[in-house]
Amino acid sequence: MSLALAHVAAAPAQSTQVFILPHGTTALPTAAAGDLPAAATSYVEKALADDQKLIHLNHFSHHHYYVVLADKPTAAQVAEALRRSGHTLLGLLKTEKVSEVFLQNLTSTSNAALLLAEGLALSAYRFDYKTDEKSRKAPTLTHVYLVDKAATVAQIHELNGLLQGVFLARDLVNAPLNKLNAMQLAERIAEAGDEAGYTTDIFDLAKIEALRMGGLLAVNLGSPEPPTFSILEYKPANARNAKPYVLVGKGVVFDTGGLSLKPTPNSMDMMKCDMAGGAAVAGTIFALAKNHVPLHVIGLVPATDNRPGGLAFAPGDVLTMHSGLTVEVKNTDAEGRLLLADALSFARKYEPELVIDLATLTGAAVRALGTEASASMGTAGAATMQQLSEAGYAVHERLLEFPLWDEYADHIKSDIADLSNLGKGEAGHISAGKFLERFAVGYPWVHLDIAGPAYLTAAESYRGKGGTGMGVRLLYEFLTKQLA
Repeated sequence: MSLALAHVAAAPAQSTQVFILPHGTTALPTAAAGDLPAAATSYVEKALADDQKLIHLNHFSHHHYYVVLADKPTAAQVAEALRRSGHTLLGLLKTEKVSEVFLQNLTSTSNAALLLAEGLALSAYRFDYKTDEKSRKAPTLTHVYLVDKAATVAQIHELNGLLQGVFLARDLVNAPLNKLNAMQLAERIAEAGDEAGYTTDIFDLAKIEALRMGGLLAVNLGSPEPPTFSILEYKPANARNAKPYVLVGKGVVFDTGGLSLKPTPNSMDMMKCDMAGGAAVAGTIFALAKNHVPLHVIGLVPATDNRPGGLAFAPGDVLTMHSGLTVEVKNTDAEGRLLLADALSFARKYEPELVIDLATLTGAAVRALGTEASASMGTAGAATMQQLSEAGYAVHERLLEFPLWDEYADHIKSDIADLSNLGKGEAGHISAGKFLERFAVGYPWVHLDIAGPAYLTAAESYRGKGGTGMGVRLLYEFLTKQLA
């Protein structure tokens, strides 16, 4: 990760400090005023009276920053404002070439410094292959210290582990196809498992053929490289759940659309991101393992690229899936659901407590929600859907639930097979979910279409530009809450 987070008992003299102040503060608390000259105190208090939210004092040898807690109606909105303040603060720290900063929380919001540090760290993430020395210059800010009661050592350790999971997911999404094909994705996931403490079993082409995963095999037909099916398992000795949670992630490492070729630019150009669901699964399990969370969790990542070459599958083809159902291919660009369908069918063997799949699945989800939220739907109970929604608000990876009414099954009817892989022009994200529902049998299931927020073409606060790691913080929040 770009920043090292640590705990200290007190900030050294003449160090750069950030003080988080309660909303409505007009007079500097003693802990924030310190030995400030009267003129400096007056300057800060005038800025507070003018309702400024981020105030900077330049002492030349060091700096003081004052972040005022936002006045928001919910704790989740206050938390998000702090993360965004972290992003703004990083810009100021870069300008002043600050190398280390000490955060002090002077509010009653106990996790305020952690949230500010989270925003700083997520904003500091960088990914590139530049070789020129000027471009490769290391970032100035390297250390963030949380002072005294701003956070415990355990809380900082947990945040570090979670951030590493997010950065793993971002790295995987941002890597281009020539650096990360299906096999390389599987190997990178396995390497991360060796570091964090989960196991990875990688199925090769022969094993996938033996399992008759017709969806994954069909999508792979046009590729010169074989598919993989990775099984990640984190099973600590003290796991509290008798039945595992299973996470399924779409792993299309690049999607041309196949013979139903995507247009370019503005469509195919960014399709290295089409494995963001698989990346989120890896990042989540990495964070859980790194933080020794007592939960048994399994991840399934079917992976291939989707190309129009060679013996590529074609519109009109009929596939026999792992479950035994037949699927008429109406469009080879509706390929992600074919991989997921095989993985969802395979998941049944684990008799899971719950299965959650994540996928950059449809443009319809983006048109419905933009990059601000993901579409959710499924067969899990109302309590589970509510808990997922609450987790989404808590970490600002929000979900909006869509229905899976029986009538939507008509959208995926086929004259010659059990179902079609393409629905109508309307409600495309729902018909895709309805397709997956046919394979998610025998357990509670949730589908998350993360096509909007998983990859950004323009920088947006701490989410940055490119892969955002969408899903890691959401699932970590949701799963750890199951321990309560």
